Amino acid sequence: MEKKATRFGFGEALVELGKLDNTVFVLGADTTSSVALNEFATLFPNRFLNVGIAENNMVGIASGLSIVGFVPFIATYSIFVSGRAWEHIRNTICYSNLDVKIGGSHSGITVGADGATHQALEDIAIMRCIPNMKVICPCDFIETKKAVIASRQINGPIYIRYSRETTPIITTQETPFIFGKANVMHNGSDVAIMSCGNMVYESLQAASILRIQKGISSMVINFHTIKPIDESIIIKAAQKCKAIVSVEEHQIYGGLGSAISEVLTKHIPVPLETIGIENSFGESGKPAELLQKFKLTSLNIIDTVIKVMKRKK
Repeated sequence: MEKKATRFGFGEALVELGKLDNTVFVLGADTTSSVALNEFATLFPNRFLNVGIAENNMVGIASGLSIVGFVPFIATYSIFVSGRAWEHIRNTICYSNLDVKIGGSHSGITVGADGATHQALEDIAIMRCIPNMKVICPCDFIETKKAVIASRQINGPIYIRYSRETTPIITTQETPFIFGKANVMHNGSDVAIMSCGNMVYESLQAASILRIQKGISSMVINFHTIKPIDESIIIKAAQKCKAIVSVEEHQIYGGLGSAISEVLTKHIPVPLETIGIENSFGESGKPAELLQKFKLTSLNIIDTVIKVMKRKK
């Protein structure tokens, strides 16, 4: 299976937008190459600014550019843009509902050897709780490109979460991307596996093994948009499968699993098991090793599906 990092999808989409729209302005924070902004910077030097290690200033500059008619895209490591600059994002961008797009790269545990200080495991939670903020977490390179391009047409602040490591490409150019509408990647009737980002691939792997080895029919749903969450598909999946597993490369608190549980408790309570980081910081290691360490692999999903199926019975 072809693999490509989602960060390159973010960068390529910016280049495409830059060629079509001269209001697109990109800002980086001393991580231009790492977060795939270098091609845009080379092609459009008059619409690119590297502010250095000054994430708060980057948010302020982007806000000013938005007010005078530009559509700024800012990007750096997700831990720094979502954490260090959170108050500025809340009070400057979101309070005024400015049209600024925020790219959070190197998210999740799979940053690898950089370790806990560079692994954003809380960013979905702290971004989705801000009024006016929308949150997107695409599953692969192709979907990331679509997400960035679509975000240009959506007014207001958007946080796009993407990753550093190469990941399998599991969508095609024909796969629909509709903001706010989750995609059913695999149909099933016994359990619904709801995931986002890199975990969609692991969920599909788990569904395949469950079908072959256990005879369990799993629906796999890709929640590329986490806020606003697609309530209708959660309700339909709960009605059909009556058991749900959520999977995310994020803390179990405040992320996708929490958003799903908020819908279920309001509309249709069914057994729900959440897979994510269990209230701990990350650590250094190879991405594959870290996925095993923090129980985020397809085998862990299988075990959790079996657990929720027992609760269902």
